[in-house]
Amino acid sequence: MSLENKLSGWTGPSSDTEKNKQDRTERMIRQAIDAHEAFKNCSLKVYAKGSYANNTNVRSDSDVDIAVVCTDVLYWKESEQGVKTPSEPYEGVWTPAKLRTELLSAMKAKFSDQVDGTGSTAIQINSNSARVDADVVPCFSFRYYMKSGSRDGTKIFKTNGSSIVNYPAQQLENGIAKNNRTGYVYKKCARLLKRTENAMANDGAFRELPSFFIECLAYNCPDTIFSHSTWTERLRAMLVHIWDHLQGDEPDSGRWLEVNECFYLFHSNQEWSRKDGREFVKAAWNYFGFK
Repeated sequence: MSLENKLSGWTGPSSDTEKNKQDRTERMIRQAIDAHEAFKNCSLKVYAKGSYANNTNVRSDSDVDIAVVCTDVLYWKESEQGVKTPSEPYEGVWTPAKLRTELLSAMKAKFSDQVDGTGSTAIQINSNSARVDADVVPCFSFRYYMKSGSRDGTKIFKTNGSSIVNYPAQQLENGIAKNNRTGYVYKKCARLLKRTENAMANDGAFRELPSFFIECLAYNCPDTIFSHSTWTERLRAMLVHIWDHLQGDEPDSGRWLEVNECFYLFHSNQEWSRKDGREFVKAAWNYFGFK
């Protein structure tokens, strides 16, 4: 098989069989939440997020991420003091601990001993022959107030006392917009880059890296890169661009962003670094024997 044919095959989404398993997993999680009596008096928003929802997932990263957002509570932050009008504190029953406890109970009632609630963030539903692995994430509504408006996201409370803010809606919107601008090539190239990482990890040619990080590397490639006529040329152009722009330390301006465009891709608290990106594309270049 030629390299071009191989790369072309790596651009596709999960197989129909895998997609059916993913959809079934999401549907069963929704059923578990709907059946849980404690949630009858709680306003919840349940939706898929991550690569599954954004259609950039591949076979090796086919688990489903489901956000369960309690919208009865709004956590917030302001870009600077005084931007937000003061509001009354929430005094209801839905604390982070209660939401997690009830969600864990709902999952165990549906999936029995296939539930792992020991993680600090997500409740894991283990796969079987009819389902894929799933991470069910208890969240609350979150709003970031700025001088020029506000930004809505979700706030996740970990069991270790820390918290995370995510912006899944912005990730979805920006990915769709870039895909449309590039003639539906961007998401294929994101999957191509992810399968490159999977193949190198399986062959022992490079270490595993987070799927979201790989997606962000593809997102930060300019739209013109995706206009090349072959998958080989597109992959080469992505690798060159990433390599060239991740040299040295983080710049003061023109910094790369996550797909949501709400956070910088590289910062001191991030689990990956510019060096990881450089080493990944260098390994990929050598893996394919590019000159």
